[in-house]
Amino acid sequence: MNTAARGWTASDAAELLREPTASDDKYSRGVLGIRTGSTAYPGAAVLGVEAAWRTGLGMVRYVGPARAADLVLSRRPETVVAEGRVQAWLIGSGTDADDRSDEDARALEGILQGTVPVVVDAGALDLAPGAAAPIVVTPHEREHEKLRAMLGLRPRESRAEAAVETAEALGACVVLKGAETVVAAPSGWSVTLPHATPWLATAGTGDVLAGAIGAVIAARAAVAELDVEALGPLAATGAWLHADAARRAVRAAGGGPVTALDVAGELARAVGALHRPE
Repeated sequence: MNTAARGWTASDAAELLREPTASDDKYSRGVLGIRTGSTAYPGAAVLGVEAAWRTGLGMVRYVGPARAADLVLSRRPETVVAEGRVQAWLIGSGTDADDRSDEDARALEGILQGTVPVVVDAGALDLAPGAAAPIVVTPHEREHEKLRAMLGLRPRESRAEAAVETAEALGACVVLKGAETVVAAPSGWSVTLPHATPWLATAGTGDVLAGAIGAVIAARAAVAELDVEALGPLAATGAWLHADAARRAVRAAGGGPVTALDVAGELARAVGALHRPE
């Protein structure tokens, strides 16, 4: 097991972000399907969609509850609220497995048994074991403990070791959120992203992170076939952008508190800075 997790840098992230060219169209730039949000937590859909757009995609398709869809369109009217062609999926943010309908369960299972990459967040994490699609799971500490229990894994003191072990057992990429975010792939590859800012400890920032990761993966999937090992560096790039956007949002706020939507709004500048180093 590789437990010597290294860091992830701006140059690492820049290598995986493709700047659009004059020959691109909305499909070649990447299409992310998003099935998130609920009647109780519709804002999660807005935050994930906003983050995906700001990270740089040709299209975002949202499929979810009517109230969430209305809020998404109010914030981002360019979003397509209909199913269709996608190069990656984001599922689970702002949902609760205990409230999942049979229709939702069938839809999520269909996505997870498909062929395109899937970012699995929050209320869909219980469906991750047994997925046929290449997946990235994005648990926080408590969610990670539950996922490990489902996999029959015992507690570990080292977060990096635990993330790698989970990735190996699940056959998926793991993004273990926290003050230090650990990204691990089934092969044992792992990186640790340093602490960004304590102001990130606020509601909704995990939804923004999931949207950023989904966007990076969809953009790459539009031009290359991805297996689960390829998702590790892409997920690390999404996490790097999220952290950089958070630092930018704090600076814009004069060093004070920020909201998840503030962080999402700074993703465009974080991406731009990688293409045009400051």
